This record gives sequence, C-alpha cells and structure tokens, in this order.
Amino acid sequence: MTQVRAMRADARRNYERLLKVAAEAFAEHGEGASLDDIAKRAGVGSGTLYRHFPTRRALLEAAYVDRVEGLARRADELAERLPPGEALTEWLYELCVGTIQVRGLGSLLGSAMAGTEGGVTPTVCGTRVRGAAERLVSAARGSGSVRGDVEPVELLRLAYGVAGAAELGGGGGASIRRYLTLLMEGLRG
Repeated sequence: MTQVRAMRADARRNYERLLKVAAEAFAEHGEGASLDDIAKRAGVGSGTLYRHFPTRRALLEAAYVDRVEGLARRADELAERLPPGEALTEWLYELCVGTIQVRGLGSLLGSAMAGTEGGVTPTVCGTRVRGAAERLVSAARGSGSVRGDVEPVELLRLAYGVAGAAELGGGGGASIRRYLTLLMEGLRG
C-alpha cells in the first residue's frame, strides 16, 4: 500500500475506486469479469485501469490481497490455539470455504497450488497461502498428525479438490468437513 500513499490524490482515488469496483465485479462474474466494464463502472478510462493494473491477474490480486493475508494470519492464530493437526484441518476448511464463496479466489491461488514445478509465476497471494500451508504442515508432520512425506503444495491441491467436490454437492460446510476428515484420516502417519 505504500505505492498508493505516494500517488497524487486523484490517482489514489482512481486506484481505490478501481479496487472497490473490481472486487464487486469479480464477486458477480468471477475472474472473467470485463476489465473495460470495471473501468467504466469506476468512472475511469481503460488506460487508467491498465496503468494501475497491467494484467487481469494484477487487478485480481490487488482486489483480494487483504482477504488472502487474512487467511495467512488465520493460519497462525489457529496454530497458537489448536493442536497442529486440528489447526491444519480447520485452516484447510476455511480455505475451502473461501475458495467456494469468493469467486476468482481459486484461480488467484493457483500459483500456490501449482508449485514451482508447474511453471507458474507465484503471486504475492499464492506465496502467502503457501507459506501458511508450509508452517501448518511442518507442525502437523512434527506432531505425527500427518505423514512425514506430505508436502504443503500437495495439501493445497487436495484442498482445492475438496472445495470443488463440495461445490458439486451443493457447497455446504458439512460436505467440506466430511471430505477433509476423510482426507486427513488418510494422511495420518
């Protein structure tokens, strides 16, 4: 956000308005929301949008960075108050719910799930989620809650699959909890 403070007042207003409208558009239409429509709804030209956000991914990330950083902080909060396996499971549950409820979030976090071998350039959001997963998985491995060979990126991919499966079945929290329970029981050391 230091970039925002260094902007002229009118540029800062445009930036903030673009972020607000983009978050609304992504919530309505998913990651494929029209960038031209976002610019128009924000009362700016397309050139202004692209000056601030050169790519769709940059706009998507800027619109959701606070939410993703909240998920990363939540991992640490859960780790402080729950045993490692429970903290990991609860965080994966919240990640799955967010992936279903926040259109475009799953796509944005794809870089965290692809891993370096996927050839995808990591985003700030992907890096934050992956870091949170690494901390939780490391603690869970150390406590014997999950097998020692479980990698954080594997759990992120599996959680993405759980979210997809739950969404197919209606997206309810009960489905997510059941699928995560089955998954975590299969990963015990």
